[in-house]
This record gives sequence, C-alpha cells and structure tokens, in this order.
Amino acid sequence: MADINFAAEQTGPAGPAAAPADPAEPAYDLIELMFFAYRAFTGDADGMLARYGFGRAHHRALHFVARHPGITVAELLDILKITKQSLGRVLRELVETGYVVQREGHADRRQRLLYLTDKGAKLAAEVAQVQTGRLMRALADSGETREGACRLFNGILDPDQRREVEKLILRGDGNRRDRHK
Repeated sequence: MADINFAAEQTGPAGPAAAPADPAEPAYDLIELMFFAYRAFTGDADGMLARYGFGRAHHRALHFVARHPGITVAELLDILKITKQSLGRVLRELVETGYVVQREGHADRRQRLLYLTDKGAKLAAEVAQVQTGRLMRALADSGETREGACRLFNGILDPDQRREVEKLILRGDGNRRDRHK
C-alpha cells in the first residue's frame, strides 16, 4: 500500500499542523483515511467474531461487559446508543451461547447485571489483543505517542461527551487493575 501522507508532502515534516486548513475545503483525505482505518480496525474483530455467528453489536457488548463487570443493561444501553430490542437480541445470543451471564441486582432485583463467563472473557481478550496490536503498530509506524493518539481521539468527541467518556475509561481501567490484584 502506498504511503499516504498528503499533508507532509504539502507542508513538510510537520504535517497538517504546519499549515492552517482551508475552512472552505473539506478534509477529504482525513475523512477517507478515518473511514478506511475504522473499517480495518473493526474488520479484525468482525472476522474473528463471524466464526461464532456474532457481529459488531456482539463485540461492543462483550467489550463493555469485559471492561465493566456487573454493568447494568440500562448502562450498556446508554453507552451503545442502540435500542433495547437490539441489545436484547444480542444479549440473548451471548447468554445462550455461554459468553455472558445475567444476575439480579443486589439492591434492586429487577436490575440485570452482566458478567462475562470464562469463555466470554477469553474471546473478548483475544479480540482486544488483535485490535491493540493494530493500534500499537500504527503508533510505532507514525512515530506518534499513545498520549498523542488519545488527544486526537478525544478531540474528535463532542466537548460535552469528553468527561463522561474519560470517566468510563478510567472506571474500566480500575476494574482491570482490581481483577489482577
């Protein structure tokens, strides 16, 4: 594949930061690279999960249940921004195939708390490792740091979502550390 670095060719080694973008001209190169990068990133997971008859919604559910053991269905709905009906189908399939278990809430028995089984944790970890590998290769190839990539992705978020996303990520990181004590 060709090395695509339009901004560097036009502005020198500093890349797009060296020249202000023309607000009248859409950033087609960045838009298309973002599309193809996302397609490749999700394609890794799609290919792995297709072997189990699962799709992208299953991956997202597995990921967030792995990161937040005991997450409620309501919390997962809020994160994924999908309909209750869609999530219900996905969770039913994950439960029936032995990847997720649902338990009653401690304080409210109507709540459904979601946990991965050992089988679910293994699959979620395998997919995360493949996606991590792709991200780490991209960082190494670009010379960018993990912190720089975080700033970029954070900058793409709507400003009013940034704090909520940061809290969710930190909570997931805390859950991960707690499991490894």
